[in-house]
Amino acid sequence: MSAESTPESGIPDDAGTAGPRHRAKGRRRKPRDKRRKGMVVMAWTAAGIVVLGGTGAGYLYFKLNGNINSVDIDQALGTDRPDKADNGSENILVLGSDTRSGSNQALGGGADDGSARSDTAMIVHVYKGHKKASVVSIPRDTLIDRPQCTDTDGNTHDAASGVMFNSAYTTGGAACAVKTVESMTDLRMDHYLELDFSGFQKLVDDLGGVKITTTEDISDSDSRLNLKAGTHTLTGKQALGLVRTRHGVGDGSDLGRIQLQQAFIKALIDQVKNVGLFGNPKKLYDLADTATKTVTTDSDLGSVNKLMSFANGLKGISSSNMTMVTMPVQYDPANANRVLVEEAKAKMVWKALKNDRAIPKAATEGTATGQAKGVVRSS
Repeated sequence: MSAESTPESGIPDDAGTAGPRHRAKGRRRKPRDKRRKGMVVMAWTAAGIVVLGGTGAGYLYFKLNGNINSVDIDQALGTDRPDKADNGSENILVLGSDTRSGSNQALGGGADDGSARSDTAMIVHVYKGHKKASVVSIPRDTLIDRPQCTDTDGNTHDAASGVMFNSAYTTGGAACAVKTVESMTDLRMDHYLELDFSGFQKLVDDLGGVKITTTEDISDSDSRLNLKAGTHTLTGKQALGLVRTRHGVGDGSDLGRIQLQQAFIKALIDQVKNVGLFGNPKKLYDLADTATKTVTTDSDLGSVNKLMSFANGLKGISSSNMTMVTMPVQYDPANANRVLVEEAKAKMVWKALKNDRAIPKAATEGTATGQAKGVVRSS
């Protein structure tokens, strides 16, 4: 099986389909500390919700504008970065933060140790014309060489070799996460969006739930999820459990969880497009209020007007026009709980995005997967 999580191609010309299933022989993924559970990122869809909310509740502009948090990544990173693309495409780094502080501790479990992790990371590449997109998930357990970086407070953090990908965010926040992704891919991240536990749950509830179908039972006490095979309209709590679950489906790895997350995002986008928000002003405002309180953006998107303009350009992208893959990796022979970048195949992915082309099928064939493909789908 390839690392792709969806059978259809979001790029009509030559995007890939699933290849042969691969799994490291004789190895099972060991359960990780349940405090380090990840979450799916809804900032991509939250941006679209902000567009609708801003249009339907324009008189509340100043309140919504005051909700938004932003970080000046450009100032922190300076000029030593990949060049901006000049082909009409855009790259957005979308992260999920699992800080255990405040209302997130009850949802995430574990102690409030003052730290936060980017347990979910996606590069969203929007093609020229803004009618289709490719999404590349980066497994948090990937061992990488982290570059030296400066955070938004001006503190410099040393480079490190052979560390987990999500250590970049823990070490230096958004700026170091962007620096690390740009170092790995040689792609300029034009924008940054971040969402946390409590915001994700409330967005799903404000939306009225998300309808999905599961092809098998999913039971995971760590993520507090118990779903029988069949069709469900998930509450925010259930949705959070689904996108955090590891041990209830597939091989128990983070790669399997990524496949569930990607399938859920497609269902979520379908739900947003079909919910009929313009006929319900209260729901419009509730969603806009939650979305603007929930997301942290780069400073270029740090106002309602800018976020609205950006998200308005994404409204033409439907779930059927999104290709979702996982960065090509293989399990680390020395540690079954880690993965290694499959460099040659990963370069094929980054080259395709740099040239605003579809990700070739060969880039994801034969790479590691969590064996959870097809367990969740839109209803």
